Amino acid sequence: MTTTGSASPYDPPADPAASAAAAAVEQTPPRTDRRVVLVTGASSGIGAATARRFAAGGWHLLLSGRDRRRLEETASGTSAVLLPADLAAPDGAKMLAEAALREAGRIDLLIAGAGIGWAGPFLTMPHTDIDRVLFLDLNATLHLVREVLPAMVAAGSGRVVLVGSVAGAVGVREEAVYSAAKAGLAAFAEALRQELRGTGVGVTLIVPGPVETGFFARRGRPYHRTHPRPTSAARVAAAVWDAVSEARDDTYIPSWLTLPARVRALTPGLYRRLLDRFG
Repeated sequence: MTTTGSASPYDPPADPAASAAAAAVEQTPPRTDRRVVLVTGASSGIGAATARRFAAGGWHLLLSGRDRRRLEETASGTSAVLLPADLAAPDGAKMLAEAALREAGRIDLLIAGAGIGWAGPFLTMPHTDIDRVLFLDLNATLHLVREVLPAMVAAGSGRVVLVGSVAGAVGVREEAVYSAAKAGLAAFAEALRQELRGTGVGVTLIVPGPVETGFFARRGRPYHRTHPRPTSAARVAAAVWDAVSEARDDTYIPSWLTLPARVRALTPGLYRRLLDRFG
């Protein structure tokens, strides 16, 4: 978000007519014939790959993340608008939504991909990290959706894409809080989908397994399991594109990850024995 002008007491008095015209221009949001997508977490990983996929598909990009330099790398070769923001800051979601609507006049699609991880025994997890994971992975997303949704409902069209995780479907050992946050996101997607029925606004939950990004390095522990094998961010981005194009409610990447939830529903005892061994 950019501000201009000086606050110097030596600035000459503004011309009233010019000021009124400038104010009118500022209050009128620009319009674009292309569909508009706001992508959070767009500075790296799944968010960056998804942003590039939608740019290739002709969408107008609004890209958000905390690292402006990396956002610029994602936006390279596109006409994307950069909206650096910290969703953990007070009113971060509100400020981002307002800036996005001010820049493009509308948001046709929100892809909420911002989030962090933490790995280790829950008994040793600092309270500050519990709060940080829950806020960034769950609370901040809910607040941002709350800010963006009214304009979509008023327009009678739009879609919210929430990036979850298989950890939210099965629960992963030593990722208890991350699993809880992603499980909350999945429940939110289902509940919101029911509330929005008939409004023209859809909700898609993306559920990837492990993905080859910097996520594991940033959380402080590399991915060490032999199965499932990590997939690429580009594959997840392609799945997001397909899910939006086909208005799907849920997409698992890879698709066989739907199996654990089915086993859990049909044979809870077997599910827990398998989780004890492989979870």
